[in-house]
Formats: sequence, C-alpha cells, structure tokens
Amino acid sequence: MYSIEEAYKHCENVISHHSITFYKAFSMLPKSERNAVWAVYSFCRKVDDIVDEGSNPEVELAQFKVEFDLFLKGTYDAVNPSWIALEDVFKRYEMNERAFHDLIRGQEMDLTINRYETLDELLNYSYHVASTVGLMLLPILAPGKTDVLEEGGVSLGLAMQLTNILRDISEDLERDRIYLPREIMKRHGVTEGSLRAGIVDASFIDMWEEIAGHAEYYYGEAFKTMKEYPLSSRIPVKGAAYLYRAILPTIRSKEYTVFGQKHYVEDETKKEIVVGLSSLC
Repeated sequence: MYSIEEAYKHCENVISHHSITFYKAFSMLPKSERNAVWAVYSFCRKVDDIVDEGSNPEVELAQFKVEFDLFLKGTYDAVNPSWIALEDVFKRYEMNERAFHDLIRGQEMDLTINRYETLDELLNYSYHVASTVGLMLLPILAPGKTDVLEEGGVSLGLAMQLTNILRDISEDLERDRIYLPREIMKRHGVTEGSLRAGIVDASFIDMWEEIAGHAEYYYGEAFKTMKEYPLSSRIPVKGAAYLYRAILPTIRSKEYTVFGQKHYVEDETKKEIVVGLSSLC
C-alpha cells in the first residue's frame, strides 16, 4: 500500500522518465499543484502506453475505460499508486471528467485510424489526444479561471500536437501512421512513397512549413490569454509552450532532417528560454 507521498513520487518518476521538457517546466509549480500535474500525466501516459506498447491494445484500452468509470464512482485498485494519487487530485480540485473521457477516445482513434484526409480531421484528433490534457490541468493551474482559459488551453494542445507530428514523421511511419493530411501532401506534391524514401526536397519543406504555420497560429492564440493564469502557474505554462515551440526552429536549423532521427531543443536554448521567462510573464 502506497502513502499519498509515495504515490505522487511514483507519478513524478513517470513524467521525469518520459517527458523531460514538461517535467522541467512544471517543476516550477508549488508542490501541491506540481504533484497534481504529475498524477494527471501518469494517467495520460498509461493510456498512451496501452495504445503504443500494449500486447492487445483494444482489449487493454477497453479494460482501462472500465477501470476509469469505476474510479469515478469511487472504486479503484488501492495498491496502484497512479489511482491513489489521482483520487487525491479529484478530491482537491474540480476536475473536468469529460476531458479524461475525450483523451481515451483520442487514443481509441489511433487504434482504427492511421491516415488523415483533411486538416480539420487532424485537428479533431489533436484535440482529443493533446488539448484534453490542457483541459485536465486547468482546474489545477488556474482554479476559477477555467472558462476564460479553455479556448487558449485547447489552442496550446493543438499547437503542441502539430509540433509533435512535424517532429515525429519518421517514428510515426515506423508504426504505419501518417498524420500529415493527405490534402496538404497532395497540394505540395508529397506522396507516401516519398515520405518512406525519406526525401527532403522543396516540396516536402513547403508542406512541412504549411503545417508549421498552423502550429504557430495556435501558439499565438494560446498566448493571448496566458496572462489570466496565476503567476505561479503562468511561468511553467508559458515555459512549456516556449520550449515546445522551439522545436520548430530547431528542425529548420537541422535542414528538416526529420527522417531517421528525432530533434530536440538544445540545452543552451532551453536555458535561455527559462532565464527569459520572468520578462515574458
């Protein structure tokens, strides 16, 4: 049996292992909010791992949905540290249950859909797998401000997911997933064959930049309302956004070589962003 402190520590270990960018950004939060973010991330990570690494993801995800429904009714595995921590979060904050359900729905989409025809279809998917995370965190990061911050939170999730897609083209191809909308690929003369061949030419760059433009737009929309966050959470939220947005110029600086490698923002750039946060807020 885990104590609350041990349960939160388990969740912290999950995020520190899987997402150093988010871990660094949200480590700046006060302890109570920080722990709550770790617990929500652990939930999200579990759903993601079922889909990407599960031996029978359809069955495992269906089982997890049942577990979550029981959790909402007050019944859960009392020796599972993730549920212990999340139960404490639900006690302390007015959590958005729909966002949790929508995240699971987004992961279900990954089990049945591996190509997207239009940008609108991709944005719908991105809402479900990324914007939902922001909606989960809003009651923790900005209690009483969820209504005014909801639209910006959704925009930030869209921006980050589009950034993920532009960074992870090669990795997604290995899973036979192409998130780049066919309508945009076709407009620029990019084919599935050219993606699999790892061709980075003017056509590929133009396509990549069109999608990057949409990501930049949503980052801009997200920044419009960030002043509404309490200062204690405004800094880490802005930090995560700036750190993630920096992936785009990093890829440009590497001449769009997204095939066969995964680009990360260099530590020096991360330090500059973090140091500059006080003036940005």
